[in-house]
Amino acid sequence: DQRFGLRRSVRLTGPLKLDSGAALTPVDIAYETYGTLNADRSNAILLCHALTGDQFVASDHPITGKPGWWTRAVGPGKPIDPDRHFIICSNVIGSCLGSSGPASVDPATQAPYAMRFPVITIADMVRAQAMLLDHLGIDRLAAVVGGSMGGMQALVWPTLFPHRVEATVIIASTARHSA
Repeated sequence: DQRFGLRRSVRLTGPLKLDSGAALTPVDIAYETYGTLNADRSNAILLCHALTGDQFVASDHPITGKPGWWTRAVGPGKPIDPDRHFIICSNVIGSCLGSSGPASVDPATQAPYAMRFPVITIADMVRAQAMLLDHLGIDRLAAVVGGSMGGMQALVWPTLFPHRVEATVIIASTARHSA
């Protein structure tokens, strides 16, 4: 099925202003989509992954070959159904799996950021996701769903962008966490 597990990435010009005061330019975001966006663009669901997750929510991971981290919940006939919803799962910034992170090239030095990559907050991750949605032409989400660190992102969405979120589903998460 061409609509299931389409691997994509986009380079957004930014800048993405971070809570630390730094800014990222450009911003790379790796993501997968499942399903089809309807005509009025009202069926989009954003899935936010946990700290150990990635964008491969319901398709086989291209490196490990393992099934996606939420194959029980995402798929035809399942609670998050690509026959009804356009599902987006982006890899968070700061990751090593395709989105801007320490392995990305710093345009100022032409070398990987490595330990110089800025500190990233949950709100920064959400702002990057909002940039992706802007790129995709999605103004409002039917739902934001996440567990653990993804649940933290789902909590931040209506705080930063209340006009862009119809519902949130927060699973096994918290509003904050210590180191």
